[in-house]
Amino acid sequence: MRERGATSGTRKTRSAERVRAFLESHGLADGLVVFEQSTKTAQMAADAMGCELGQIVKSLVFVADGERPVLALVAGDRRGDAEAIAREMGAAQAALADADTVRAATGYAIGGVCPFDLPSGLPVLVDESLTRFETVYPAGGTPDSMVKMTLERLIALTGGRVCAIAS
Repeated sequence: MRERGATSGTRKTRSAERVRAFLESHGLADGLVVFEQSTKTAQMAADAMGCELGQIVKSLVFVADGERPVLALVAGDRRGDAEAIAREMGAAQAALADADTVRAATGYAIGGVCPFDLPSGLPVLVDESLTRFETVYPAGGTPDSMVKMTLERLIALTGGRVCAIAS
């Protein structure tokens, strides 16, 4: 039986390799930044990167009508709006997903959910307030990594739809 730390370390390594391979295949490997400190929260990520809080892209998984996961990419200085997300999904309600649902829907753990290399069919909504920035920083698949990229490229790679989903 593996120790708990070994299992989470193995998962972190797999997530890091997964993101690196995806970025390399799209010519973006130079944008991956790994830190010695945690970037698990938007504020920690902004402090580590030395950027505005709003440039951090929070990858939040919501569940629409209790069964349909959706990835909401929200500016670090905003909060995902469950009602707006439900409306965009044509659902009666939406709520933040629990840790197990996040991992099942994305393959990543909370604190390092990367918006790349996601299972097909997972809808991606992009907070319109991110359009304030040319350069943004989504998570790099681990709680100590981020990817520097243009918002235009983020939208193209995720197939995300820009809409009003944050308050």
